[in-house]
Amino acid sequence: MDKQRFTEHALNDWMKGGGPEIEIVISSRVRLARNLGDQPFPMLATNQQAADVLEQLQAAAQSFDTAPFGSLETILLSELDDLDRQVLVEKHLISPSLVNESRVGAVLLSENESISIMINEEDHLRIQSIYPGFQIKEAWQLANQLDDAFEHELDYAFDEQHGYLTACPTNVGTGLRASVMMHLPALVLTKQINRILSAVTQVGLAVRGLYGEGSEALGNLFQISNQITLGLSEEEIIDNLHSVAAQIIEHEKAARRKLLEESKLRMEDRIRRSYGILSHAAIMDSKEAAQRLSDVWLGVDTGILTGISSQTLNELLVKTQPGFLQKIFKDTLTPEQRDLRRAELIRNHLNSNYEDGGANE
Repeated sequence: MDKQRFTEHALNDWMKGGGPEIEIVISSRVRLARNLGDQPFPMLATNQQAADVLEQLQAAAQSFDTAPFGSLETILLSELDDLDRQVLVEKHLISPSLVNESRVGAVLLSENESISIMINEEDHLRIQSIYPGFQIKEAWQLANQLDDAFEHELDYAFDEQHGYLTACPTNVGTGLRASVMMHLPALVLTKQINRILSAVTQVGLAVRGLYGEGSEALGNLFQISNQITLGLSEEEIIDNLHSVAAQIIEHEKAARRKLLEESKLRMEDRIRRSYGILSHAAIMDSKEAAQRLSDVWLGVDTGILTGISSQTLNELLVKTQPGFLQKIFKDTLTPEQRDLRRAELIRNHLNSNYEDGGANE
């Protein structure tokens, strides 16, 4: 497997296929935090101990049957420059913590990038599976399979009373974080979003932005995830998230119908203005790009704009990030230069799409 493909291509293979409720749920993700019972947690480990953990986990990954998961490629962070690391963060394949905190870090990636296994992040092992659309139960099943395979080869840090032991107390228990990335423009436009998200937090779920904790919800993209990992089974956590997400989907659909019925002309004007600006702007910062792309996405999903694929919009969502822009243009760019290049990139993608017959009624 060519390791460069993970940083050269914006679109993950899993993003090219559809999924249930793909118009609203961009992706479903499950992450499991695990530690080895005979090694200090990464924050307390020496470089040699971290290297031993890496060797032990690599050996474990090579010892079990990977047929159900596809081949796994090991990428050492020490082999990557700062830009490639940033690109992997922007593609959600590694976390900022792995880049910022790990001295001997690595990631195991499946060929289609639906599996990402971080080594020596906050915990020794972070198993992640990601599916397109509303497939949180399927993502859990895959992550659970991987976890069972590793646990067969390793001695996890586990306590009969508290469950899996983790570096952060909020992960103790199941060590499970499940999330769905949702595009909720209609709830924002109809000013229902604060009420909905407030209700979500009251049932033990968290709301974050595109890159998780501490990130802003740009482009009307919201990550809904569980907060409780202790005292509930994995199945209860997944079922709870699935149930709440299903209700949010129905609220978003109802809000879209309301906009089409009561404010179609204004909605269409907003969408077409954003499409026009994206197609012709000379300068575009990341915040405006995210918002305008969200408008266009809503236009595509409601049939107001045709000929633009969600795959193209998914690709632009990644390519317009700071790291990937610099990767594409093979240059270190100042914020002002990035705004120029971002606008150029979006113009080229959308105008090429238009020449192919897109963006017509």
